[in-house]
Amino acid sequence: MFPTRPLRAAATAALLAGFATAQTSSDCNPTQTTCEAKPALGMAIDVDFTQGEVNSFSASGGTPSYGSDGVTFTISNSGDAPQLNSVFYIMFGKVDITMKCAPGTGIVTSVVLQSDDLDEIDMEFLGVDNSQVQTMYFGKGQRAPDPLVYASAPNNQDEFATYSFDWTSERIVWSVGGTDVRVLESSTYPDYYPQTPMQLKFGIWAGGDPSNSEGTVAWAGGSTDYSQGPFSATVQKVEVTDYSTGSKYSYGDMSGTWESIRSEGGEINANADQAATVTTVTGATTSTGSSNFPGSGIAGGSSTSVSSVDAIPSGWRMTSSGKIVPNSSTAGPLTASSSPASSASPSSQPGEAAPGGEETITTWDGQGFTTTVTLPSGWATASTSYDDQGFPVSTSAPEAPPLAGEPQSQQNSRAGSKTAASNGAGSSASTAPCGLWLWLTAPLLMFIAGVVVI
Repeated sequence: MFPTRPLRAAATAALLAGFATAQTSSDCNPTQTTCEAKPALGMAIDVDFTQGEVNSFSASGGTPSYGSDGVTFTISNSGDAPQLNSVFYIMFGKVDITMKCAPGTGIVTSVVLQSDDLDEIDMEFLGVDNSQVQTMYFGKGQRAPDPLVYASAPNNQDEFATYSFDWTSERIVWSVGGTDVRVLESSTYPDYYPQTPMQLKFGIWAGGDPSNSEGTVAWAGGSTDYSQGPFSATVQKVEVTDYSTGSKYSYGDMSGTWESIRSEGGEINANADQAATVTTVTGATTSTGSSNFPGSGIAGGSSTSVSSVDAIPSGWRMTSSGKIVPNSSTAGPLTASSSPASSASPSSQPGEAAPGGEETITTWDGQGFTTTVTLPSGWATASTSYDDQGFPVSTSAPEAPPLAGEPQSQQNSRAGSKTAASNGAGSSASTAPCGLWLWLTAPLLMFIAGVVVI
């Protein structure tokens, strides 16, 4: 039997009465210091994970797997917390994620929008509750007086359904299966309202892991028994629309207000007219124990560092399917700003020559991801261009490598022979039209000569 909500709320409220802030941190908090601008999505993308991975999302806390159902996040052991993190930020926007949540005591499936100054919008699905979702928000890492609302999400572990955030400067709407289940107006608690550029994160973690606090374990429904696993959640697709435009978002000051946010090459709220109008809200119940949950959404992994790109540089672009691809072979490197390095950070720079007369060259495969090839030293890097899907469309043939132990004089001689042969071939080709002309005109010349003689 699943524990009832009032019982769970009463038990954990006592344990977490003094727990008032989200348990998370930021590498650089723009409300405390000057931070670098972050890459903006500035458009809409529709990512179909049933077609495989895309490099606009990087993994942390574990390795998700891909199959015909989409991307699957699995917990098998303590410390597992696999998730995907967008390498881009949105400044107001909409997220639609189609997924099936993970069952299991203490297992939590999370979908989170989070900013560098710790604004946050969450959906949390407990593995002990197949019928509800917990909707939450934080402002600058702080909890509002009424942050948690339960909403109906029937059969969330058995069926794929679409869950949504629609976030503007005026309100946030949480939706389940196309039905709005909660609306938060910015005027309700303006000091806590999320309003700075957000990164999208989704995956699963074990709130019931023994390393967590008693309050977190109680909130998650109890201690996780890993022998009952593995526990898995699957995401089929995610659609993300940025209501602002540009290539980077930055903070104009340390106030953390949306009016202070700057866009490089774009405009804040440029696409705000795409936000839906809210008419009715159904299926929501306000929590009676607002302190009975932890903060920061996805947590508990043995590796929680997240890679993001500094920006999409000149020569690269985001496709509508969520792939970051080079426009041509001359595109500069797409570099990661933090470790661990992810597939979202291709590099066009060849490696150094390896011992034994070999060199390693990094290039792109057909999906826009990097691939590493080891070749004999002396091979020239092939010139490659790419189509709009990131596939190579032309490759020049490399020069032949020098023979092992071959003296330089012989290499030069071989190169000279090749040049001579090439020139000879060119000479033959150039004389061929002349010979053909003589062969065709010879009868005419003989006829003219005969006439002259007569």
